[in-house]
Amino acid sequence: MATIHDVALQAGVSPTTVSRYLNRRIELPAATAERIDAAIAALDYRPNVLAQRLSTGKSFAIGLVAPEIREPFFAEIASAVEDEADRHGYTVFISSTRSDRARELASLQRLVDRQVDGLLLMTNIPDDGALADMISRRRNVVVMDEDVPGASAPRLFVENREGMALATRHLIDHGHRRIAYLGGPEGLFSVTERREGFRLAMAEAGITLPPGYMVFGSFAPAHARLATLGLLDLAEPPTAIVASSDYLAMGAILALRDRGIVVPEDMSLIAFDDAAFGALITPPLTAIRQPVELIGRRGFQLLLDLLEGREPPALTRLPVDLIRRQSVGAPRRKDLK
Repeated sequence: MATIHDVALQAGVSPTTVSRYLNRRIELPAATAERIDAAIAALDYRPNVLAQRLSTGKSFAIGLVAPEIREPFFAEIASAVEDEADRHGYTVFISSTRSDRARELASLQRLVDRQVDGLLLMTNIPDDGALADMISRRRNVVVMDEDVPGASAPRLFVENREGMALATRHLIDHGHRRIAYLGGPEGLFSVTERREGFRLAMAEAGITLPPGYMVFGSFAPAHARLATLGLLDLAEPPTAIVASSDYLAMGAILALRDRGIVVPEDMSLIAFDDAAFGALITPPLTAIRQPVELIGRRGFQLLLDLLEGREPPALTRLPVDLIRRQSVGAPRRKDLK
């Protein structure tokens, strides 16, 4: 088997230069990098990972814990994390917890036992203190998307409150006053912040929320479908619905179709997230877009700061945008009475 010394000899550089180049810790002139790459290919050189670990004390691997890797939101974040990690010479081990606390804790422990250098953690279930305690006893952990109160770790969130206020104002600007809200599980950080943004925009417009217009539960479309049917059965149903996730919006659409209610002619609908499928349904869904790729890249960058001895910000917030499509319109004149 070829050694790093063989590569260095053929490329006309020192073994240290080859090592630093492979670990992405040096910027070389293009010609030099090309010589090293050519030597690696010609000699079929494979780095000795065990030797790297022994010499540096690092595995050059991180863990990513996500609730459900099959969902587009988490899958896109994972893809962005992998891209950014690869640029810096790191491998990513991904663990999907299926939103189960026992699996979440077990995944954290397995990733630590695998001797990864750090962890990026995403959860979507309220913590009873066990998760915060485990995080606080670990080094090099970054919490993303949802908060884990009491955990000692840098945090990365989007502007949940401002985004939901922006969505609600968009409906108000179209003339809606009877606006209902579909939320996720109470106790989650993002659910609380988005609810606050909705209430803020309604209060700014002087709109009093009727009883029964705010419904909370899971993020499952089935829950949103039943909740929307309940809203439609109210004595004075809403003319618009704000869904705090795309999946809740999908459930609302199913309920509206069950009742023959047309969007946006009979009911306006706006969501938070802006997954790719939202632009493909009929009508295309107006939504608050989260910068999903940036979440993944910035999350890894914060973790890299920890791994390289820098002090990252305790809290990082990323902006969101309103994406205007065709699911929002003015309420019918009869609905304004």
